Amino acid sequence: MSLPAARDPILKMTTYIIRRILVVIPVIIGVSFLSFFFVHMIPGDPVTTMLGVRARPQDIVQYKAQMGLDQPIYVQYIRYIEQLLKGNWGTSIFTRVPVAKDISYRLPATIEAIFFALIIGIVFGIGMGILAALKRNTLIDTGASLVALTGVSMPIFWLALILIYLFAVNLKVLPPGSRLDAELNIKYVTGFYTIDSLLMGRLDIFWNVIKHMILPSFVLSTTVMPGIMRLTRASMLEVMQKDYIRTARAKGLRMGKVIMKHTLRNALLPVITVIGLEISGLLGGAILTENAFSWTGMGQWFYNAITVRDYPIIQAAILLNAIIFIFMTMLIDISYAFIDPRIRYQ
Repeated sequence: MSLPAARDPILKMTTYIIRRILVVIPVIIGVSFLSFFFVHMIPGDPVTTMLGVRARPQDIVQYKAQMGLDQPIYVQYIRYIEQLLKGNWGTSIFTRVPVAKDISYRLPATIEAIFFALIIGIVFGIGMGILAALKRNTLIDTGASLVALTGVSMPIFWLALILIYLFAVNLKVLPPGSRLDAELNIKYVTGFYTIDSLLMGRLDIFWNVIKHMILPSFVLSTTVMPGIMRLTRASMLEVMQKDYIRTARAKGLRMGKVIMKHTLRNALLPVITVIGLEISGLLGGAILTENAFSWTGMGQWFYNAITVRDYPIIQAAILLNAIIFIFMTMLIDISYAFIDPRIRYQ
């Protein structure tokens, strides 16, 4: 009799995940529709930009016909969706390189930077938030709030320039940009340089990759760290006023156990929600960060495509960012059940 009862939560979770995936499909279709039409509404002509203003009209017409840009917009969209369903993301108008090939090379670089930035933001954000809540209305609390305010108000491209000047130009302890020193070669396997260097058994390359990643990841983490810190502090202060916290402390439990087992666990739910939503901030911040540090990732690729109106790349970047954000939001929702057993998905 216990088997169906044990399987019931698993069945509910599986049903919930399937329902979320089915809901995501029309959202992705909607994003592809909006991105396609809005991108084509950008002023200017990519063919004229590529061939130059002195290009002959017949050359422009011929190239548009080759690229299918002379067709009505709805015909272009239908063709785009057909190719997308086949796994074909299109071909760059300017470089003539398949977009899927560029994605396979640049996406790991962005994911790697975002992953380390997220770790830095979570560790320092939650840590400072806990400390500020425990030391409420003290100099520590004021200092943590000042750090969060500075992180929110300072543009990341300006912070990047300051850190490059300080640590790369003056102190010369960290590299100013790129993913790896020019004299080092790495065997491309996964695209993640930290993993590929370890697969090669080259710890010297691994530490070189980490050194290159410190400044970009730290700058990128400032887009999420202040929000995590402020919400952690507010959530901790709210939970610390609950009756069960007072009861736990009255029973003589150690303060560390009260904080970690009772206070922090119950305060994490809103923080996790914010972390999931901040993924979009990291994806947006990557555009400025990667250009400041010459980081060959999706952000730099997307920025360059916008400047020359490369439609296939812009559409692919927007759609891919939306898919990543939706996927991360889904993971955050599912993680609720593991953090708080009281939550049940119906």
